[in-house]
Order: sequence, then C-alpha cells, then structure tokens
Amino acid sequence: MHIEAQRGSFTISTDPARLDVDAIHSFLSRSYWATGIPRSVVERSIRGSVCFGVYAGAQQVGFARVITDGATFAYLADVYVLQEYRGQGLAKWLMEVIMAHPAVQGLRCFTLVTRDAHGLYSRFGFRPLQSPERHMEIRRANTYTASSPPAA
Repeated sequence: MHIEAQRGSFTISTDPARLDVDAIHSFLSRSYWATGIPRSVVERSIRGSVCFGVYAGAQQVGFARVITDGATFAYLADVYVLQEYRGQGLAKWLMEVIMAHPAVQGLRCFTLVTRDAHGLYSRFGFRPLQSPERHMEIRRANTYTASSPPAA
C-alpha cells in the first residue's frame, strides 16, 4: 500500500514508481553527505528503503528515505527539498508524513544524522544521542570519490 498526501499543488507519495531516480541521483551526488555517489548505489538504497517523494505536479522536488526493519529500528536518510522550493514548509510537511507512516510507529529507536537541520528534526522529537559512548560506527570517508569505485 502506497501513501499519498496532497497539500495545494504539492504531493508526497511513497509509490516507488513515481520516483525520479535521475533527479534523486543528481541531488545526492552533489550533497555534502553523498558527494559522488554512483547512480547504481542510489538505486540500491531506494530498493532497500521506504521512500517519500515530494512532487510539484509531475516534477520531483524533494525526497527522503527511511531504512527500517518495521518493528524496532529506523534510520532517516537523504532528506532534501530543492533550493527553489524551500521556505514553503515542504520539509516540515515531509517530516509530518514520515512520522505518521505505519513503518515508523512503535519503534524503539529512530535515528538520523544532520549537519544543519537540528531545528527541523527536534520539532519531531529527535534529540542528541542519549548515550553516545554506546554508539559505534564504521565510517569510510570519501567512499564515492576515492580513486577505486566501491564494490557493487
């Protein structure tokens, strides 16, 4: 079941058939968090996620994806609204739709990483890590811009 929400001339949809993978790749490959990401990696990430497209008519103007087991954990990633559509409340509305989605209800943990949107996410209950000393990660800097491409 796909979810659609309408607000004025904008639509948010979870229908993967509506996603403009070229537009998503174009944005992400220039973003601070996924610079140089190959299109094939974007395609794989979409297949493994609950995706939310934001549309002005037929044009995709925003995106977000949630990676989740649907029961205990989720990670919010790749959230964006194109520059020319910002300031219209679309990011806030996108977060409202995401937070109401059945896949994120009743989770024990819902995380994200952001450099500059703390104000937006805190409105929806996100806070700094409660116990950062318990969290660990493997971080591979410049994964997409290194001289050898990542394994498929």
